[in-house]
Amino acid sequence: MSKFFAFINRMRYIKRWSLMRSVREENIMEHSHQVAVIAHALALIKNKVYGGDVCVEKAVLLAQYHEVGEVITGDLPTTIKYFNPEIKSAYKDLEEVASRRILNTLPESLKGDYEAFVLPDVNCYEYKLVKAADRLSAYLKCVEEVKAGNSEFKKAKTSIGNELKKSQMEEVQYFLKEFAPAYELTLDELDLTD
Repeated sequence: MSKFFAFINRMRYIKRWSLMRSVREENIMEHSHQVAVIAHALALIKNKVYGGDVCVEKAVLLAQYHEVGEVITGDLPTTIKYFNPEIKSAYKDLEEVASRRILNTLPESLKGDYEAFVLPDVNCYEYKLVKAADRLSAYLKCVEEVKAGNSEFKKAKTSIGNELKKSQMEEVQYFLKEFAPAYELTLDELDLTD
């Protein structure tokens, strides 16, 4: 009996932004979906607009599985995770151990097909796209919360927004210019009749 997909299914129980009051809670399953959607867009933008050669499918799958280890570790708040280099390194090691334990619940015949996504090469460009998509997702969560009147996310929105504006990835700048502003709109303003 393999427990892999039962672990994946438990992603819905791991809450994000645990130190902040949220208008709407977010779990790592829905977050991973949003990151996959954004990573897909970034990969396509890189290839279609800027002549890149990114493997779109790899970027999407890396994004889909980028939080798997948190089923065991939980979502450690950013202020703790990046408090100092020692904690950051120790937490990365812990996440890898957790991800490897979950990966090892797969039958041997499938393990190799998932390993590259659960334990990714952090130096590949597709992984860098996923990290950018992850930050964009965090920024868009802040936009959503501030739009709903939650000032708890104002500082995070500003700091993550400023970080993204400094990104050297042209596909990130394209996404910020072309797609991010629509997240500020209400449903009536998103009207399709325009």
